[in-house]
Amino acid sequence: MIIPYTSPNLLGSEATEVAISPFTLVFEKAGLAFAASVMNAIILTSVLSAGNSGLYAATRMLWSMAMENKAPKLLKKVNRRGIPIAALVTTTIIGALTFITTLSENGTVIYTWLLSASGLTGFIAWVGIAISHYRFRRAFVKQGYSLDTLAYKAKFFPFGPILALALCLLVIVGQDYNAFIHPDWGNPGWWQRIAISYIGLPVFLVFWLSYKLIHKTKVIPLEDCEFDK
Repeated sequence: MIIPYTSPNLLGSEATEVAISPFTLVFEKAGLAFAASVMNAIILTSVLSAGNSGLYAATRMLWSMAMENKAPKLLKKVNRRGIPIAALVTTTIIGALTFITTLSENGTVIYTWLLSASGLTGFIAWVGIAISHYRFRRAFVKQGYSLDTLAYKAKFFPFGPILALALCLLVIVGQDYNAFIHPDWGNPGWWQRIAISYIGLPVFLVFWLSYKLIHKTKVIPLEDCEFDK
């Protein structure tokens, strides 16, 4: 079954509400309401699972940052079961506020901004992972360690991390490459489109540069990297 790209239920149409799942829409168009309900249940279960893992990851990340003095000390607090309760409450409040904002009249716009920012941030994180892996292997060998002592050795080094870095940078730069092919400098809507597509990049750069300037950090030479810990 073909759904018109102008369908008001699809993201990117003129709809003022968040689009529904295209799978659900197909079942509804086919008259299989029961199947559509099952699909909705599956999607909701997946969303809850993703939300649960996101809550856990964000909580532990805040707690770890606090333990390294990279976040407020309050976030170090844990209960008697070892759960970082302060970080958990903080993450829950931020998540709840984010959800509430999507219920406003401009909910679709807010959702798009949040989705773009978080999606781009994920690729930025993978850039950091690729660089870290590349430098780890080089420093490990430079300091005289044998790769045979590693429990796992990534194949295709250094091609693997270099390729991953190049592809991630390509995705980041090409978030909305078509806007640069047909620029409309005088149109406020064009600038908003660029901002939505790349909002995660300046946010990352501001925090990263601020941390480096405040703490005066430098790139650690390969021969000075620590592996004993």
